Amino acid sequence: MKNKWKAGFFVLLGSVLFVVIILVVMIMAPVEDDNLPTDKPKIGEEVGFEINTNKKDLNRIIQHYIQEEGLAGPIDYSVHLNDEVELDGSVPVFTSNLDFKLTFEPQALENGDVLLKQKSISVGALDLPVTYVLKVVRDSYNFPEWVKIQPKKEQIYVSLQEMELKSDFKVRANEFNLQEDRISFDLLVPVTDNAE
Repeated sequence: MKNKWKAGFFVLLGSVLFVVIILVVMIMAPVEDDNLPTDKPKIGEEVGFEINTNKKDLNRIIQHYIQEEGLAGPIDYSVHLNDEVELDGSVPVFTSNLDFKLTFEPQALENGDVLLKQKSISVGALDLPVTYVLKVVRDSYNFPEWVKIQPKKEQIYVSLQEMELKSDFKVRANEFNLQEDRISFDLLVPVTDNAE
């Protein structure tokens, strides 16, 4: 009789150990989900959202950006949108500073960047060449890398493609008509497409 109990005990113990081992294997096994992508996501695709704005709101964004990014530098400057783009500031000449005002005609380019062609200049009562003033402005102020001042061409190239925004968003200019207060951009949001 002892052998039956002994055999029964080992059968029961074996069954319990077998069930425990099966449970441990099932718990430790990796989770498989049919919804998880098996391929690497496709990168480089973007979804665009059109944004229409006006001079008043864009002026507020420009001023906020200059203050937040610390772009003013040792000498303050300001950018205002009226019927043209206006750049106001001062340039060091000998021991004093001369106030200046440059106006630019904006143009949205096909690649989504913005070109500012110099239209007029006033520097106190002096008649200084535009190329000189733009060179001094470029060398005296902190502009983001995507704003390229080109003194010889008498223009400023705003490379929106190089502007770094949070979450890798990009901006493309569609229309930049200040006289009619029509300003339009595309906000490009990067997405991954896993559907084949």
